[in-house]
Amino acid sequence: MNLPFKKVMVIDFETAWDKKEYTLTKATTEEYIRDKRFKAWGMGYKYLDAYDSPVWVSHAELPAFFDSIDWSTTAVLAHNAQFDVAILSWVYGHHPCFIFDSLSIGRALRGVEVGNSLAKLAEEFGLPPKGSGVHSSNGYLDALPPEVETELADYCKHDVVLCESIFHKLVDGFPVKELRLIDMTLRMFTNPVLKLDPYMLKDAIEDERTKRRGLLARLDIKEGDLASNDKFALILRTMGVEPPQKISKTTNKLTLAFAKTDAMFQAMLNGTNEDLALLCEARLKVKSTLERTRAQRFLDISQRGTLPVPLNYYGAHTGRYSASKGSNLNLQNLKRGSFLRKSIMAPDGYVLVVADLAQIEPRVLAHLAGYRELLNIFASGQDAYAAFGAQMFGRPGMTKASHPELRQSAKGALLGAGYGLGWFSFAAQLLTGFLGAPPMRYDKAFAKQLGVTNEKLQDFIAYEPNVQKALSIPRTCTDKEIIIHCLAAKAVIDIYREKAAPVKEFWALCDMFIGKAISTGREYSYKCLKMGREHILLPNGMSLRYPDLKGNPDEKGRVQWTYGAQHKKLYGGKLAENIVQAVARCVMTDGMLRIHKRYPCVLTVHDEAVVLVPEDEADIAEPWVLEQMIAEPRYMPGIPLAAETGVGKRYGDAK
Repeated sequence: MNLPFKKVMVIDFETAWDKKEYTLTKATTEEYIRDKRFKAWGMGYKYLDAYDSPVWVSHAELPAFFDSIDWSTTAVLAHNAQFDVAILSWVYGHHPCFIFDSLSIGRALRGVEVGNSLAKLAEEFGLPPKGSGVHSSNGYLDALPPEVETELADYCKHDVVLCESIFHKLVDGFPVKELRLIDMTLRMFTNPVLKLDPYMLKDAIEDERTKRRGLLARLDIKEGDLASNDKFALILRTMGVEPPQKISKTTNKLTLAFAKTDAMFQAMLNGTNEDLALLCEARLKVKSTLERTRAQRFLDISQRGTLPVPLNYYGAHTGRYSASKGSNLNLQNLKRGSFLRKSIMAPDGYVLVVADLAQIEPRVLAHLAGYRELLNIFASGQDAYAAFGAQMFGRPGMTKASHPELRQSAKGALLGAGYGLGWFSFAAQLLTGFLGAPPMRYDKAFAKQLGVTNEKLQDFIAYEPNVQKALSIPRTCTDKEIIIHCLAAKAVIDIYREKAAPVKEFWALCDMFIGKAISTGREYSYKCLKMGREHILLPNGMSLRYPDLKGNPDEKGRVQWTYGAQHKKLYGGKLAENIVQAVARCVMTDGMLRIHKRYPCVLTVHDEAVVLVPEDEADIAEPWVLEQMIAEPRYMPGIPLAAETGVGKRYGDAK
């Protein structure tokens, strides 16, 4: 396997718990292990493939046992190694040379939507069922009666055997590169090095509290009045403003449109009525608890130690990372420039080098689709959005300064329209902020720039479904204005599809993949992809999976494809999105693994790798990290990759 160990120890800890007040259902893994009540009753272990039966090591014997192990040559295998190895590391101070996790492997091979617990896997593989002895230890926090420990030890040793058996059923043929990625990901959590600045966090929490109270005082209203939808609606009416409404997606009935993503709420928040805007700002501060809740969690963690990074390897269908379930800490959506990013620091003597792959999905899509013109734009190193906009809208020499709206529309199309986005979704999302951009409504003047004529307007409104869809979008503008906005949005999408013809052809090719390969089992290869029955083999040896793929004709006789227990829809544009995101993930993680051989990757956020580097090596490390991130993958020859890098003591200062 060519991995850095001589032997693998299969382990499973049993710990104190109380279902009423101290359990993993009421606390995160970090909170639970770092709690003063934490106690490991013992650990079951055996060496992988050894003929010996598992052994129980009791609480009092654990420190001496761990001290006797040469961890520089001993790897560890556990089911949910994030938990067991965190105990080994945080409580006993030992770090195995490599970490295997049967839960992570199961998630990658079987999918993220099916059960991958030890009990579930044992059942599906026809192994003896997982026991229930753990329940007898409930409520004991100081000492275990001998008979309870005996029962718990037998239960634990059985779990060790199950873990070993399940590992063997899963690991055969599993890519070594992915095993390394699992190890790297688990080390971000089990061997945490990032510090949190408690003073910055305390100041930020107090500053937010002061601003919120100040707003409420200026408005002379109570926090509860803004938290309640009905009371907030009453306040609006006293100001002469009719509360905005929308059709609820769950009830299909009219409901108040007070969400941050509602176009009409955004219009009040960003409108010219200062009192109304102030009221909406106060409402957001009262309702938007995410930032202050997360800040408090950061502060609490800072009191207990360094920051464990809770990531799920293969957290999504495409292999992308996700926040660990139950961690209450999603580090994948930290806003750029936020105090939360700035509160994350390198330890003394080190800095953070951050490398962010630029436009990785559009680059991968262009390569797979053979979109040579776009690849040339990326290779030129120009402002990709302006250069693409110049090509898309026929405006040679376009810059961000000369045509800001056209450039923003080109950016939206480049980042969002590559997977079959329609004009209706595009128009609706623009009003609330497309892909994180500020809310935008296209007006008549801009529509004219796009070549929208009165004749096109008449053609648009002559088709009644167009008008019905346009008027169904929640908004504050007039019917005429929303139709103009939708017509302009349609023009952007139509122009994109005309100019990006290779992308449209790739969607059609993906439709063919579904109908003639993935559904039938006919083997078919395309660039770095290999199609098979209900799966696509990726360049990293993993697969996009489409179990129970079925095609049924609609009322027009067109085949509609669905897969999985939830009958998810699959079509050309969706498959293109899955493929691109999965291949982009390969590119990203390949770069991280190259870097990790020299410097540890201690965090990743979307397309960013955060790398820990000795302070005196920062000048040479930054260009080297960049070089590793943009190295041409052998499976995508000729793709022009790019990345932005930064260095800082704080994550938020580096990027």
